[in-house]
Amino acid sequence: MLRSALLVIHVIVCIGLIAAVLLQSGRSAGLGAIGGGAEALFGKKRKGMDALLGKVTVALAALFICTSIVLNIFKG
Repeated sequence: MLRSALLVIHVIVCIGLIAAVLLQSGRSAGLGAIGGGAEALFGKKRKGMDALLGKVTVALAALFICTSIVLNIFKG
């Protein structure tokens, strides 16, 4: 019962992680041919939705790792 519930949570986290990664803008979004080098060197602060999606991605990735480990422990 617990394994089945954890498996459902794992699948939901997987789908959420895929969606969060796909919704993020790419690294080259908005970079011009000349301005790209400076932003790559000094970095660029993410604003608004990109910052939120970055945090959501990190949280979902951590949850994915945890559920994967627990499911692997329950497998045996």
